[in-house]
Amino acid sequence: MSSFMSISHSLGARDIALTFGFNPLSPAATCNQRTGVWKSPEAAVAQNFHLPMRSLEVKNRTSVDDIKGLRLITAIKTPYLPDGRFDLEAYDALMNMQIMNGAEGVIVGGTTGEGHLMSWDEHIMLIGHTVNCFGTSIKVIGNTGSNSTREAIHASEQGFAVGMHAALHINPYYGKTSLQGMISHFETVLSMGPTIIYNVPSRTGQDIPPTVISKISGNPNIAGIKECVGNDRIKEYVDGGMVIWSGNDDECHDARWTYGAVGVISVTSNLVPGLMHELMFKGKNTLLNSKVMPLIKWLFGEPNPIGLNTALAQLGVIRPVFRLPYVPLSIAKRIEFVRIVEAIGREHFVGDGDVEVLDDDEFVLVGRY
Repeated sequence: MSSFMSISHSLGARDIALTFGFNPLSPAATCNQRTGVWKSPEAAVAQNFHLPMRSLEVKNRTSVDDIKGLRLITAIKTPYLPDGRFDLEAYDALMNMQIMNGAEGVIVGGTTGEGHLMSWDEHIMLIGHTVNCFGTSIKVIGNTGSNSTREAIHASEQGFAVGMHAALHINPYYGKTSLQGMISHFETVLSMGPTIIYNVPSRTGQDIPPTVISKISGNPNIAGIKECVGNDRIKEYVDGGMVIWSGNDDECHDARWTYGAVGVISVTSNLVPGLMHELMFKGKNTLLNSKVMPLIKWLFGEPNPIGLNTALAQLGVIRPVFRLPYVPLSIAKRIEFVRIVEAIGREHFVGDGDVEVLDDDEFVLVGRY
């Protein structure tokens, strides 16, 4: 405030306007006296004079290189109490199972974690809780992306302020922008801290093409790309020196060992973290990859996270509570899951109890929370 006041006292109004990118001499709207035709004023575009709201404290600060080396990142599930609020006890248990089985990072509030069904207060609280309880044992990557650049900036500032190690940012979805708009969006949010860019055209309706990535790849805060287009795209980026995580569990084994991806950001690791750890750390293993493929195909038979939510409830590690519009899989699919667990081996899945089918009336669907 004091610095602004000193500027105000030392500069005239015109100087202040020019400082912030306005030209007070630009003509206002006028009307041609002869023709009576209205003429639009020149647009006054303000330069971005906002500084990032970030701390220089070293607690929980992570270098971009620390993020680049992560091989198994789990897109962690958010469990609920019967009234739809977060079940933090169940969440903590899920987190501990990830840490014990070798996951190196988690995405908090991603699509799998249903960040799109959270208020921003809930979202930032869960990021802060995860950092506070587990931040010394695992890297916490907050999904603070948005199709609104303003919201993405605000959420990322708050996420880094509560200690997250990196941000996950998606391209603007639904209200899609131009390629230059994408570049401007990413350049703006990258100023906040270490960032993974997330490309999933099947959800956003718009691909982030390599031409956009090449424009932002020189930013020191870009850790890499979570790429869902496929392994050919991954190879193209890897050949160009980019760090890439596969975003497709069914392709991640080949992405890692044939196409050069550093690892995977996984949904399946919520259920079998030890097996996914082995796939990412122990070298090429086509036999194990084939073993988990029926589970992966079952998980994604309906849009994620429907299958995951159903499976974790059947394993008894979360309550069978769904925030609408998600609903559980059919009883036929739940019976199929029991058979998949038996084929792979119950000991490889999270939790200690028997896998159950569950009756339809055991599930709770919550529309207000």
